[in-house]
Amino acid sequence: MRVVQEASVDRIAAASSLGEEDVRRIVREEIERAAKKDPAKKQLALISSKGTLDWAYPPLILATTAAASGMETAIFFTFYGLNIIHKDFEKKLKVSPVGNPAMPMPVPMADIFTSLPGMKPFATSMMRSMFKKKNVATIGELMDAALESEVRLIACQMTMEVFGYKESDFIDGVEYGGAAAFLSFARKGHVSLFV
Repeated sequence: MRVVQEASVDRIAAASSLGEEDVRRIVREEIERAAKKDPAKKQLALISSKGTLDWAYPPLILATTAAASGMETAIFFTFYGLNIIHKDFEKKLKVSPVGNPAMPMPVPMADIFTSLPGMKPFATSMMRSMFKKKNVATIGELMDAALESEVRLIACQMTMEVFGYKESDFIDGVEYGGAAAFLSFARKGHVSLFV
């Protein structure tokens, strides 16, 4: 332990005598060495498993931003995330105030009221209106941007089989594959997110 401490002290003493340019050069060299040891691609792998309006935005915004910054990007849609790429996504993507205590409501409401009939359409309409007022892209616009940016949209075949979906149920441009196919893409990059 003492040898390690002495080595650290020596490094600190040596570093204190370095100028800013020397420190920048050392950092640059370390980054280059690390990149040679682990040459991961500029790649983003996302897993989208939720199929509500509020959970459709994060994977699409992250994916289009990554693609715009030059990253090769793929989203693996599994379970309820398949709603996002379904042809009827406008009807399927809803938001419910039930079990979502963080959802801002125009007036404070007790939990019992959020479960009343009609609250889901109200909450969905309210969220769409809020996004429109703030000029946030719609899900359709984000989907178009993703496809134009060559983001790979991959539907989970196992989930499709479980839920009884066919390829014709999904928008054009969707790929179909299993977890193993997606993981072969994800393992090559540094950024993998489950949303």
